[in-house]
Amino acid sequence: MKIGEKVKALRTERGLTLKQLSEATDLSTGFLSQFERGITTIAVEHLSTIADIFDVKINYFFEDEVESEPIIRGYDQPVLRILNNMVYKQLSPAPEDKQMAPKLIEIMPHEKREFPASYPHHGEEFVYILEGILSLMIDGTSYQLYPGDSAHYFSTIDHNWDNETNNVVKFIVVHHPNDDNQKK
Repeated sequence: MKIGEKVKALRTERGLTLKQLSEATDLSTGFLSQFERGITTIAVEHLSTIADIFDVKINYFFEDEVESEPIIRGYDQPVLRILNNMVYKQLSPAPEDKQMAPKLIEIMPHEKREFPASYPHHGEEFVYILEGILSLMIDGTSYQLYPGDSAHYFSTIDHNWDNETNNVVKFIVVHHPNDDNQKK
C-alpha cells in the first residue's frame, strides 16, 4: 500500500473527511485528494503532522507490507505438526488462501504398533513417494508404494497410511480442498 493510500485508510477508519483533514493540516483538500490517489507527493514535515493527527509514528507510512514469496526453500520448510511418528512439513508459503494443501510427510521407522485406523473425510488426495516404502490402505485394500509411485483417490473412501519398515518414508501429499482441520 502506498503512503497516500495509507493516509486515506486511516482517515476513513477514523471517520474524517478530506475537509476536516485539510483544516487540521493547513493543506488544501485538492492537494490531499491528489496525494491519497498517488498523483502527488508530500513533504516529510506535512506527513509528520498527519502522523500526529492519527497518533501513529511516521515510520508507519514507510513500513512495507511483507508479501510472501511464492516459494519455500527446502532448508526452510516449516514444520506444521509432529503427530505420533509423523512429521508434517508445509510446502506452500501461504496455504490459507489456496485450494490445495501440499505437505511433505516423513514417517519414522516402524515401531511395534497396529496399522492406524482408516477413515474418510471430504475432498481428494494425491500422494507421491520420495523415499522408502509407504503402506497405503484404501477401502480395505493394502498397497505398497515405492519411490516414484503415486496414488490419487477420493478422501471420502476409508483410507490411511503408515510406515511398516525400518527406514524413514518421505512422501508428498496434496489435499483438495485445503482443510487444515483434517488431521492424519
